[in-house]
Amino acid sequence: MVKNAFISVISQEEKEENKGSVEFQVFSFTNKIQRLTSHLELHRKDYSSQRGLRKILGKRQRLLAYLSKKNKVRYKELIGQLDIRKPKTR
Repeated sequence: MVKNAFISVISQEEKEENKGSVEFQVFSFTNKIQRLTSHLELHRKDYSSQRGLRKILGKRQRLLAYLSKKNKVRYKELIGQLDIRKPKTR
């Protein structure tokens, strides 16, 4: 299995300070999602990893929904940096 390069949007100092912040949690879930996705490309019948991936996707989705309700600016910056969603245009 080839290791993927992880996203380094958040600096090392910020990681140590803000491990409980919504941004850091979404960042870590995004890294886990990328690792599981690459694993599942090789092992298609690994159903327990598929279940774990779905659970992590749901957690990230709930955190992003929370952030979008609380602070639209931080939400837009985060999805722009991580490139995980297309911004809603209404």
